[in-house]
Amino acid sequence: MLHFECDYLEGAHPLILKRLMETNMEKTPGYTTDEYCDMARQKIRHSCACPDAEIHFLVGGTQTNATVIDAWLRPYEGVIAAESGHINQHEAGAIEAGGHKVIALPHQEGKLAAETLKDYLNRFYADETYPHMVNPGMVYISHPTEYGTLYTRSELEALAEVCHQHQLPLYLDGARLGYGLAARDTDLTLPHIAALCDAFYIGGTKVGALFGEALVFPRPGRIKQMFSIVKQHGALLAKGRLLGLQFDTLFSNNLYFEISRQAINRAEQLREALEALGYIFFVRPQSNQLFVLLNNRQLNALKTYATFSVWDAVGTDHTVIRLATSWATTEEDVNQLIEALRRIRQTD
Repeated sequence: MLHFECDYLEGAHPLILKRLMETNMEKTPGYTTDEYCDMARQKIRHSCACPDAEIHFLVGGTQTNATVIDAWLRPYEGVIAAESGHINQHEAGAIEAGGHKVIALPHQEGKLAAETLKDYLNRFYADETYPHMVNPGMVYISHPTEYGTLYTRSELEALAEVCHQHQLPLYLDGARLGYGLAARDTDLTLPHIAALCDAFYIGGTKVGALFGEALVFPRPGRIKQMFSIVKQHGALLAKGRLLGLQFDTLFSNNLYFEISRQAINRAEQLREALEALGYIFFVRPQSNQLFVLLNNRQLNALKTYATFSVWDAVGTDHTVIRLATSWATTEEDVNQLIEALRRIRQTD
């Protein structure tokens, strides 16, 4: 059976496992105050071209999103996101459980447009009763989006400008950030993101690490006592060096970007084959996630060969599925999937 349902099926990159074993019996301070976390922070600051950035290491993506959003918002505020946004669809109401509403706005293939945001804010503050409503307190986006699409530099600049005008922090979920940065048709870099966003995180769980995310505040001190808030939310690891060591490895010798490129190469290999076979994409593939439209017969046939994510029903006889590659997906994995899809197509 082939497995393409997500990009965190495997454990960790071998170099990370090697360093974990090499340092296993070392004794270091806890709670990310160790030398490995310090080295990782310095490497991340360099990659972001942001020498003063404040960086925290958290255990997972949902914990990071919930912690940052809860820390930034007042009790009467909510967070703006695309309707398709991860915090609105796939985090089991973690934000609402923390006491904050997700204010969901229409999206364009997963992306929140600056004009959509601007129009909502204008309408909100034009309503004389807005003090009685949940006030917008920050803006959440992800890159890549839930549809694998990418923000351009100009799109992110436009969003940042609207946020700045309304004094709203812009927060970017980077669970798959490596894949977005490694994509071929992007003009957005890590320094651009650091310059335009008030906070973002660099995903490790989905990009080569066993677990963990690196939360970056390009301009330090935006949230007072953030270390304590991370701990209060259960997102601070006592053996913090396990996080720092992983990110120190990922940001040594360009590893994070190289393994992200491998996932993109495998996704492009799959995209080219699917196009040649006549399959239809629900959205244009841009990163490591491919959304393919299948009829019911094709869907059931593919289930005998591979695992994948079922995304959305289209009418009564078609379904959108997601095929995801990762840093560990091999060329042989993709070739076998292509062969299965070829057989299915031949029976149409």
